[in-house]
Amino acid sequence: MLLAIDTSSSQTGVALYDGHRVLVEVVWPAPRRHTADLAPQVQWALRQASVAPQALQAIAVAIGPGAFTGLRTGVALAKGMALALRLPLVGIFTLDIFAAAVPPEPGVPLVAALPIGRGRLAASWYRVRGNQWRAESRPELYTAALLASEIREPTRVCGEFTAEERATLAENPHVRLGSPAQCTRRPGLLAELAWERFQRGHVDAAETLVPFYMTTQSAIPA
Repeated sequence: MLLAIDTSSSQTGVALYDGHRVLVEVVWPAPRRHTADLAPQVQWALRQASVAPQALQAIAVAIGPGAFTGLRTGVALAKGMALALRLPLVGIFTLDIFAAAVPPEPGVPLVAALPIGRGRLAASWYRVRGNQWRAESRPELYTAALLASEIREPTRVCGEFTAEERATLAENPHVRLGSPAQCTRRPGLLAELAWERFQRGHVDAAETLVPFYMTTQSAIPA
């Protein structure tokens, strides 16, 4: 049994996964309330699935990029539980969760993006390798207009966007933008990605795992 925690943005989520199915999955808006909401939601999920904390086999957490306070809260709780229960911890890049929701399409690139404040997006580019989306580079900062200008061939685009950002991206005929529902980040997908890593023994040390922050002061590519 694996517990997955995602606090990368105001859209927050928790899931329980047993290796075969998602037992519980909850997503809720938590703008500036991650600290107050997260632990009660984890406890609720465990009760709904009738799972004791001692029955968990691993903890998964989205490590960013994303909102500074949200990431810090989620990673801190995941690390605390992993240490207290002596469980393996698996950190997953947040943008990989968006990509996991999109069916693999060989030959077509994908861009996953997440707002980090001040009108800036953290975005990564993906290609299909081995029937899975694989990031081609580390996340970089863009505005919606700059990201749209970088897309020069038919490209799948997913992520959290404002209505204005969606309109800007849609002006580019090469952009194949997922619907808002398709772009909702699911903690169940985080759990699946983490379970696969856990089964291969690719886990992180709770003592050293840190969030991946990108500041709004960072330079935007020219």
